[in-house]
Amino acid sequence: MSSPAVVPIRTLDKNGSEITSVGFERFGFDCEVPLDVLRSLYLRPHYVTTATSGSETEAVDAKEDNAHARFTQGLAAYQSKSIYHPDTQSISYTTLSRFPPVKLLPPSQRKRVLVTGGAGFVGSHLVDRLMILGHEVTVLDNFFTGSKTTVSHWVGHPNFEMVRHDVVEPFMIECDQIYHLACPASPPHYQFNAVKTIKTSFMGTLNMLGLAKRTKARFLITSTSEVYGDPEVHPQHEDYWGHVNPIGPRACYDEGKRVAETLTYGFHRQDGVDVRVARIFNTYGPRMNPYDGRVVSNFIVQALRGEDMTVYGDGKQTRSFQYIHDLIDGLIALMNSDETRPVNIGNGDEFTIGQFAELVREIVEKVQKEDGDVIPRRVNIVYKPMPTDDPQKRRPDTTRAKQTLDWQPRWTVRMGLEEMVRYYKAKMAEGSL
Repeated sequence: MSSPAVVPIRTLDKNGSEITSVGFERFGFDCEVPLDVLRSLYLRPHYVTTATSGSETEAVDAKEDNAHARFTQGLAAYQSKSIYHPDTQSISYTTLSRFPPVKLLPPSQRKRVLVTGGAGFVGSHLVDRLMILGHEVTVLDNFFTGSKTTVSHWVGHPNFEMVRHDVVEPFMIECDQIYHLACPASPPHYQFNAVKTIKTSFMGTLNMLGLAKRTKARFLITSTSEVYGDPEVHPQHEDYWGHVNPIGPRACYDEGKRVAETLTYGFHRQDGVDVRVARIFNTYGPRMNPYDGRVVSNFIVQALRGEDMTVYGDGKQTRSFQYIHDLIDGLIALMNSDETRPVNIGNGDEFTIGQFAELVREIVEKVQKEDGDVIPRRVNIVYKPMPTDDPQKRRPDTTRAKQTLDWQPRWTVRMGLEEMVRYYKAKMAEGSL
């Protein structure tokens, strides 16, 4: 039984033009890669073959292929051939049959890049981009919130190395650039062990800045919009000092990132370390942990399962959401620019959480309808009490990024959400979510 012809997804940017690649060449660094190649990595199935009998095997394979095929057009040669055994709920893993093609760079252009937290949500997408571009990448991760599966498709590649290590302990390596992403970023994770979180922010940053000082590497730290706390200025610009509760349940993360920025500029002024500070606003995309308590993944998974969608508070608090590819573009542009001041990287499109829940529900229903799924009932949106110190407003002023990096978001929230819905839906079809 052959699977039906699948129409590839067309993704349109904010101007209505089709997005076929992400990245750009800027500041002497080319980071443009085809979107379908990236998708073949983060939207690949965990397995292609299901161990069942006869025609049933073909039917299951067709369902799985159909769920993933919209994203893996013509790139199936780089997919896993692992076998899933539903009767025993077990999986027989194999390595990839072939690595995706990477750019062949002359040594003068090839960077040795260290990515701390490289097995996390943002880190793994950055690693994919840097690998495809032909650079040598070392991932440092203690797997507290990250997972080997996010970068397992590169294990064994001559340009790639993965090290299980906690940045709280010193680490020595030769490198040209350090992307310091290591830190739990969702409230349930960073509040799980508050002391560990602030220790990671301070000691981890101290160790990585020490490494940058020794190797003369350029250092970029991913800070957060949480340094602004519950802001009294809207939208938030980089010169705003913030309104943070230093003793609340979120302080381990908020104040941890604030002191990490202080430390970064201490090394910059005192020791001449070449630093970059990216203040990241809410980001979403494939590989986001569906159980980490973040609003986007919560809404999508609840809606796909037919469960009521949970909004905390009255739904009038606002957020702005950026898609993962826009963030990676911004991080790479900032790393290779001459901008040493903090830079907001986020999307200025602002939604109330109530509006956002309705948008997610609409997109889930659209995707289910296109795929011919039976929808037993329309999911409801239910409201629960607001968590402590949850910010009421959050929207970046990205003027500095536009002026100094020539960067601005290309992905609409609707396009990003549709891709993420299809990602989670495909994972549910193969049984890995």
